[in-house]
Amino acid sequence: MTEVENLAKLSHQNLMVLHGCTSFRSEKLMLVYEYVGNGTVYDHLHGNEDKYVRLTWDNRMTIAVETASALRYLHASNIVHRDIKSRNILLTAELHVKLGDFGLARPFPEDQSRVETGPQGTLGYIDPEYRRESELTHKSDVFSFGVVLLELISSLRAFDYRRSDHHLSDKAKNKFENNALDQLLDRTLDFDSDPRVEEMMMGVAELAVRCVQDSKHARPSMDEVLVALQNIQNVGGNAPNAGQPEAVDNYNPDDDDEIVELLN
Repeated sequence: MTEVENLAKLSHQNLMVLHGCTSFRSEKLMLVYEYVGNGTVYDHLHGNEDKYVRLTWDNRMTIAVETASALRYLHASNIVHRDIKSRNILLTAELHVKLGDFGLARPFPEDQSRVETGPQGTLGYIDPEYRRESELTHKSDVFSFGVVLLELISSLRAFDYRRSDHHLSDKAKNKFENNALDQLLDRTLDFDSDPRVEEMMMGVAELAVRCVQDSKHARPSMDEVLVALQNIQNVGGNAPNAGQPEAVDNYNPDDDDEIVELLN
């Protein structure tokens, strides 16, 4: 209960409000959030086109910045989300972000920046280093967020058995290594109406590849990620210090998203 109470105290415009929890008719605690009724980023990228609005590049850029802002706030509070994915990023009617699902969130002791714990999260987004070593850090969220950035610039799913590169981050790594990262971009996104869009998308793509590097030490912090995204959004420039990515391991998604989530 103490962890739930601490999570309920969090306050950020891009975090879903956690009202509390209940165990009514269940042996497990269920978290109760504010209602956000315009679907998730996953729905808008990969769902029924008749039901969900297609996201423009400006929409996607805003989603990236707002999600990064929410994550930076969590990390500043020494909390790791552990399940960052496009299904856990809900959208308001105005297409602003409400990051949800704190069922796996892990507060760290004040004097620690890493915790040994069994790997949890969604396959396809989970940090490969965390999966191998069972050592959770803030950089585990950075990896997962990098996969979300790749979804935003490509409109592709994080995992797809029909692709030769099943994992989107593997696909991005291969494109980068072959100097073909531009081939990952969704070419239907405003390229003709705004010449800056391709440059901005390439900046986000390069930043995303840096986020999904195998070693946590090679990934940027969420502070750095947010600044880079704001720079791209404001001036249409490329991500600074994108760096050279290392080989990245990826895994399958196992999606389970509801506004009311089980506390594991």
